[in-house]
Amino acid sequence: MNSISSSLFEVYLARHGETAWSLSGQHTGRTDLPLTEKGRWQARLLGERLRHHAFDCVWTSPLQRAATTCALAGFENVAEKDPDLMEWDYGAYEGLKRDQILAINPNWHIFRDGCPNGESPAQAILRADRILARLRTASKRSLIFSSGHFLRLLAVRWLGWEPGAGVNLLLNTASLSILGFDHDRSEPAIQVWNDTHHLENRPFPQT
Repeated sequence: MNSISSSLFEVYLARHGETAWSLSGQHTGRTDLPLTEKGRWQARLLGERLRHHAFDCVWTSPLQRAATTCALAGFENVAEKDPDLMEWDYGAYEGLKRDQILAINPNWHIFRDGCPNGESPAQAILRADRILARLRTASKRSLIFSSGHFLRLLAVRWLGWEPGAGVNLLLNTASLSILGFDHDRSEPAIQVWNDTHHLENRPFPQT
């Protein structure tokens, strides 16, 4: 899934740039971490990728890792902050790495189990469905800046799949994905997923 479609209805999904915890593998839900310098560089390259695309609406999570990515990509002045776009609330698992969580709960699966003292899948789905309801009536081309697990949930809800399918959709930092349709709106589709070619062959300048 590497080519950008010319479909009349598209939803662009941008995952935020690198943070200290995305680099270390720690689960970052509501902890409001800044981007690393590499994350800021990634955001600017993402902006170069999107520069020639016109969007009818731009929405971002209010958490700074997404909002800063949005700003550095060049969309700060037109973006609307929506709390429904915040990352999954990891509750008791906030800041933990996957192996630490599995030591506590060996069968844990976020898309099935949610997080203790955080969000259940049903609660996260409600947020995703509110966003999708807005998208389907808002515009022809939209751009969203958010975080990994929530964007994966958004994609599976777009497709009408069970939430557990989110485990099969991986997202790198500063990646770009596009949701759309095949022939008409009865056939939701993924046009592009986890595309990072705007970062490839562009080594991060070390200072």
